[in-house]
Amino acid sequence: MPWKGARPYLGTMKSPKEQSLDRRILDATSGSVHVLAELLMADPEVAELQDYANAVSIRRLGINDHGPVHMRKVALNALAMAGLLGESGVKLSLERDEAGTREDSLEAILLASFLHDIGMSIGRHNHEQTGALLAHPIIDRLLQAAHPDEVRRRVTIRSMALEGILGHMATQRIHSVEAGLVLVADGCDMEHGRSRIPMMLSTEPRVGDIHQYSSAAVERVSIGPGDRLPVRISVEMTESVGIFQVEEVLLQKVAASPAKGYIELVASVAGGEPKRYLG
Repeated sequence: MPWKGARPYLGTMKSPKEQSLDRRILDATSGSVHVLAELLMADPEVAELQDYANAVSIRRLGINDHGPVHMRKVALNALAMAGLLGESGVKLSLERDEAGTREDSLEAILLASFLHDIGMSIGRHNHEQTGALLAHPIIDRLLQAAHPDEVRRRVTIRSMALEGILGHMATQRIHSVEAGLVLVADGCDMEHGRSRIPMMLSTEPRVGDIHQYSSAAVERVSIGPGDRLPVRISVEMTESVGIFQVEEVLLQKVAASPAKGYIELVASVAGGEPKRYLG
């Protein structure tokens, strides 16, 4: 029996949420980045890997969403932060190192975001490493379609995208702002909707519940310009249990990110006085 998730396991129909996120990503991109976004969204292998990763994550392991909606939210988060850095005159690593263009960086960020959790299709342990192995030929195929006559560009973008996938759990040290944005963007997807499905499926206590209940207390995560730094991440919670998600997940990812110096992080409970963690 197919897994009854956001999209039928063997089907191609996207949920309204996925379609809405796709439109937002397309609206936020232009040029070659927009073309690559269209290729990613239309690719059946990417779609099936994202869906099955979610089946393993939610049904088999009982943890939060790691599927197509999550990966699209990470893409939007990372692109938003990259945009704010650009507006502040901050160069991303490829441009700063004179190894590529800003568009190359955005393509790498998009690829890493869309593929970072496909390793969950195999299992949780070391899923960033298995994800990179699964992603490598997919990235090659998509970049060949997007840049057929530019070998050096394809190699550069692929390398940066793989760094983003390998680094998204903060288990491996990363050195680029691009990979650092993917790391932080992943941590930012912790609003209550992400824990809704596993909490509905099981009411029995189990290991890992603190992640589900703390995520359920997070009402909103906003990314915008900061007061002192280019990027401000604001977390609004309905209950103090959400602090776990901020301090043990998001703050740890920001601290490990090469983009840390550009980010402010504040959190508040039920409209109370915001607590500033960074910036």
